[in-house]
Amino acid sequence: MTNIPTDLLRTLIAVIDLRSFTRAAQSLGVTQPAVSAQIKRLQLMLGVDLFDKSAPGVTLTANGEVMVNYARRMLALNDQMLDATTRGGAATRLRVGVAVDYFEGVVLDELVAFRAQNPGLRMQITAGHSASVLRDLRRGDYDLVVAASESEEPQNERRRWSEPSAWGAALPGIAEADGPVPLLVVGESSLSRRLSVAALEQAGVDYEIVYVGGSFAGLIQAAKAGLGVACWARRLLRDAGLTVIENSRRLPKVPAVCGGVHIRDGAPFAGLDALADAIAARMKGLDDAASEGPTRRLALYC
Repeated sequence: MTNIPTDLLRTLIAVIDLRSFTRAAQSLGVTQPAVSAQIKRLQLMLGVDLFDKSAPGVTLTANGEVMVNYARRMLALNDQMLDATTRGGAATRLRVGVAVDYFEGVVLDELVAFRAQNPGLRMQITAGHSASVLRDLRRGDYDLVVAASESEEPQNERRRWSEPSAWGAALPGIAEADGPVPLLVVGESSLSRRLSVAALEQAGVDYEIVYVGGSFAGLIQAAKAGLGVACWARRLLRDAGLTVIENSRRLPKVPAVCGGVHIRDGAPFAGLDALADAIAARMKGLDDAASEGPTRRLALYC
């Protein structure tokens, strides 16, 4: 039976979280060729390609998305075993949940800076759908969560912001063509899927789901291929190079969601309030910058 070494999984997660083989090597204290060799070894053991070489930057394949989720779960169990024995308890680890594909880049930057300021602190970071990480926060599984929600807001007003939603496509006219609106979505439980489907149904617009992806990257590729229209955060659609569709005769407005940083009651870590404030300030700064663009429209606030 083949056993997968945890050091290979940690290398994979470092590459994904830092979005760079070079930065992953620096964080792990090894060379970039060593990181590449470990990823190659892991791919050979799994029998799949983890990264899409035809896409820019660090982009996972569909198999890679699945393997990363397994890797995070395996490492979490490994670390929890150590926490319960040799490391003196789980309270020594900062557990962070992040809404997948909404806020990861900004949050990871702030977490790296926070860890640099607190070298003795260990972190466990998990990306998932907003609803699931917020639920797990209430169960005590996380100490800090950054998530988007239709209704759930953090108690501290400084740590919430409006995240405007929009429709995007490579070919804006595709939404105006005859027949059902071709809809691209992510997963079964994603917030963007619920928002887009609810908006179309409430407006009485006929639609057809033509693509169900496992990640935002896949959604963008489907949109760029001209398969249909996608609903997501306006800034992410724009940053990905899609056209934000304005004043469509068929596509209804989609409400903004509430982004926020949530802290578990009784979380014992010093400086956690400052970390939450720093993440929120960065996110609000992105929103302010976006508001200066020519395609900005009045947002619906949560």
